Amino acid sequence: MELSGLWRLQQFEVGQARPLEVAAAGLDDRFWITAQVPGDVHSALIERGLIDNPYFGHNDAKSRWIEQKEWWYRYAFNYALDEEPEVKHELTFDGLDTFATIYVNGKEIGTTNNMLMGHTFDITRVLVDGKNTIAVKFDPLYLHNRDKELFQWSSYTKERPWLRKAAMNFGWDWGPRMVTVGIWGKVYIERKRLAKLDSVFARTAAVNETAASIKLDVDVIAFRKNVELGCEVRLKAEDGLVVTSLHGMVNEQTGRSTTSIFTMDVANPQLWWTHDLGKPYLYELEVLLYADGELVDLYKKPFGIRTIELELKDEHGQHAFAFILNGVKIFAKGANWIPADHFIGSIPDQRYRDLIDLSVNSNMNMLRIWAGGIYEKDVFFEECDKRGVLVWQDFAFANALFPDFNRDFMDNVRKEVIYNIKRLRNYTSLSLWCGNNEIDWLYDMKSAGGDITCPFYGEVIYHELIPEALELLDDSRAYWPSSPFGGSDANDPDVGDRHNWQVWHGSVYPRQFGDKPLLDYSIEGVTFKNYKKDFTLFSSEFGMHASANRYTLEKNIPDGQFYWNSVEMAYRNKDTNHQKGILLMEGYTGIPANIEEYMNFSMLTQAEGLKYGIEHYRRNKHRTSGSLVWQLNDSWPGTSWSLIDYELLPKASFYYAKKFYHPLLLSIDHEPGQPLHVWAVNDTLSSLQGQVLLSVFNFSGELLFSHAFDAQVRPNAALLLGSLDETNILQGASPNQVVVKLSTTDWGAPDNLIYLRDQKDLKLPTTTLSVNVDEAAQTVQITANGAHARMVKIDLPQGNIRFSDNFFDLLAGEQVTVHISDSAGSKVSLKELNVSAMNL
Repeated sequence: MELSGLWRLQQFEVGQARPLEVAAAGLDDRFWITAQVPGDVHSALIERGLIDNPYFGHNDAKSRWIEQKEWWYRYAFNYALDEEPEVKHELTFDGLDTFATIYVNGKEIGTTNNMLMGHTFDITRVLVDGKNTIAVKFDPLYLHNRDKELFQWSSYTKERPWLRKAAMNFGWDWGPRMVTVGIWGKVYIERKRLAKLDSVFARTAAVNETAASIKLDVDVIAFRKNVELGCEVRLKAEDGLVVTSLHGMVNEQTGRSTTSIFTMDVANPQLWWTHDLGKPYLYELEVLLYADGELVDLYKKPFGIRTIELELKDEHGQHAFAFILNGVKIFAKGANWIPADHFIGSIPDQRYRDLIDLSVNSNMNMLRIWAGGIYEKDVFFEECDKRGVLVWQDFAFANALFPDFNRDFMDNVRKEVIYNIKRLRNYTSLSLWCGNNEIDWLYDMKSAGGDITCPFYGEVIYHELIPEALELLDDSRAYWPSSPFGGSDANDPDVGDRHNWQVWHGSVYPRQFGDKPLLDYSIEGVTFKNYKKDFTLFSSEFGMHASANRYTLEKNIPDGQFYWNSVEMAYRNKDTNHQKGILLMEGYTGIPANIEEYMNFSMLTQAEGLKYGIEHYRRNKHRTSGSLVWQLNDSWPGTSWSLIDYELLPKASFYYAKKFYHPLLLSIDHEPGQPLHVWAVNDTLSSLQGQVLLSVFNFSGELLFSHAFDAQVRPNAALLLGSLDETNILQGASPNQVVVKLSTTDWGAPDNLIYLRDQKDLKLPTTTLSVNVDEAAQTVQITANGAHARMVKIDLPQGNIRFSDNFFDLLAGEQVTVHISDSAGSKVSLKELNVSAMNL
């Protein structure tokens, strides 16, 4: 029985209310406001018009009072009790944020102190036949951490290390402080008789072309002695037909969980692949539990047959960091995921589906769930399973010291770790557990810099507690202690994974353990050209800022403040030292003079910068095995590293990613005045054969030079096709007045346009665009007249709009037709559509 929907909500001053009176079954709560569950207090107050939207202007500061209050939820429901013996009734909250006391019919049944896990209570003895009432009291956080030790390091605020709550709630360098409270997960009552399935764990033990072996651990709790327990396990194909099944007895152990292990054999298995390598085929696994011949519980979930390994040494014994899916070494193409909204409990499921759909459309095959948010909701993993996207899951420890010396804290963490391993381990897309975000690396840097002089508090969690829990609960995928981690520096390019924050943050490399960290805030220090110095094994974080889209900014900035360098525009950017973004643009586009140039220059710099770095990483795929951009999405309408802004409008970098993450990539390795080295990258499992054409055009559209390369590219390989001298291909033209085009008609690689000089140095003539809008067909046809068009941009004042392409370049005389729809594929109004270009 699900208890989601409208609950009652009320605030009190701390100590104002007598808990048993407010929790009483007969309390008159008619004058309380209503609030959606799952949800949160902020969202309820916004919906009822009691606070201004915190995302608009500086309104977040006006809602800070919420975190100082005591908040109560109440819910009344009818429940039919039966007379069956040996029945248990369990109340489950999938998410309580954070310090909650729960009452049923006026009786206190328990407390919670962890947002990051679910909580289940046996309410058999307090339920009544007929009307029942649940009340939940939430304490303000300060009651639970005001007397706790403040450690030397906890990024953004020192109050959070004792609290098991999403770290980003306290503010981060891409979002405001928004300390939420409320019932953020589903609420339901389950009725169990005689016994129940405590958990099921299924994984692929072995697989080849003709057979697969599936191993299952079935954990059962019996409610009394001498009950005969049995299981039926069925694996169904997509068409619903049973492909294999088994029956087995379960060991009885009253009142405690007992594990029975089964093995199933599957003939001619359909494998689960990432969407870029094949079909993410999902079977359906059913486990039926019988007690004394009676069906008492059922587990039913999708299940993919696949193997996933983390290769740390290659076939030559050299260090590696590569994911091996079904025996195939993949290049991980993706991004880092932060919570899809600051108001986590109120995120619609469709928002998850839209973001993952966008990820797939940009050819990503992996998302990393960053440690400062939550262990994501089931809908996230369900969608990644369906769409063929691998998931790297951080445990929720980010950028701080944590009190691993405190027994109560460690008991809380242990429960959280065990709960989330059991909840997530059956998802096929889950490919890696990671202990924390940047803690091992930054502990060393801050210690070397003198900011930390205490022991590594928290180290026991990542290097003992978590791996010990995984050894018992998940033997099917790798564990990595931290990100980044490995080598003579935790951020060593030669061992493990790496976060490249030389670009943007100006971190100076190389660095060894114990070296004092250095920063270089200069054009040369932060430029994306530094990516080409990085020969990492796996780049799990890197990126740079770009403006949000016009619609997103105008919607959330007060009138009169939407201009370059306004106070409100600066407030959108939560990063330290805003000069970094200026330096990046100064080096590539020049410094913007107005808001339109800022949006264009920052977006183009981000897009071209990521293209520059990722093409480099992919050309080196014999060594580098992945690139995860920081970051995919935004949790509020700000200026950040995201590829997709808060209104689910992709930035220029997203459309570039569709090409630089395409399984087939043509690219050029080139520096001014140097030869052009032409490469083809093939991430598919088929060989490629044909011609690759390099063409050089001036900005008037005249073909100056062309050369065809014969290409034979092995499966899953990168190949240097050849090199051309810059002077020869220019045919006397100036390098800042041409564009180079790579193309092929022999396989499906997208065209690639390359400029031989930075944007600020290009001599682009003024162009004109012919624009024909077909409202009925939902298309816009755009033609560049007379001159090359740089970064053609299509704007519509609406969120979550899909363009088949955007932020693209057109050769002189070239024409393109762009298809437009909303996220559901429905028609949208094109009356306010605007098309522009940087050199219009």
